[in-house]
Amino acid sequence: MNEHPVLSVKELSGGYSLNRPVLHDISFHVQPGEMVGLIGLNGAGKSTTMKHILGLMNPHKGEVTVKGRSRSDDAEGYHGALGFVPESPILYEEMTVREHLEFTARSYGISKENYESRAAALSGMFRMEDKMDSLSSHLSKGMRQKVMIMCAFVARPSLYIIDEPFLGLDPLGIRSLLDFMVEIKQSGASILLSSHILSTIENYCDRFIVLHQGRIVAQGSLESIAQEADTPGQPLEDIFYALTQGGSRK
Repeated sequence: MNEHPVLSVKELSGGYSLNRPVLHDISFHVQPGEMVGLIGLNGAGKSTTMKHILGLMNPHKGEVTVKGRSRSDDAEGYHGALGFVPESPILYEEMTVREHLEFTARSYGISKENYESRAAALSGMFRMEDKMDSLSSHLSKGMRQKVMIMCAFVARPSLYIIDEPFLGLDPLGIRSLLDFMVEIKQSGASILLSSHILSTIENYCDRFIVLHQGRIVAQGSLESIAQEADTPGQPLEDIFYALTQGGSRK
């Protein structure tokens, strides 16, 4: 691709302690209109990577840019280009679903017309029409997760950071989410997706980044990481197993 990446991570090292970094010199990028799967065992560094991208942690060294901007150069532009769906839903208990969507749209400067059309489409897609005026405290965990997803998608940023979005969703919710991720990818948005459900994301992601013990042990298309793992033609689960059971390969 000749386009500049939406997300660029260069030689990033970081973690909770300067003496014990979780991430070790990781580098990768996400291009416009691309869905990239970030996969790894528990403790591999996936959430730490996302926290650095979101600006919740400061790198020990290295650089993260979104649309060519770093947080230090242009914090507002950097964060305005990001949308985030966390693993566990975080909502205001005394706000309704509709109020969450309105609040998000205003934060991103979305016009009333665009907000209304997007909110209507999302509520229908995730079968939440009859819950729009319900307080978040009255929702099930799966419905709360749907609200987080709807809030991210109502904003339509350039880059989505999505962490384990399928937890708590019913099968129809998972299918709706996957279909909509394909739709926004086709519109030019980019997605960095972390999930342990490898069989689900295998056919949706354009590329994969395999993290193991804080290092990238493989990245590329399914075919290229299969070659690196010496598992040509195998499903993603088998490729992942081969890459992570022998320790770091780089």
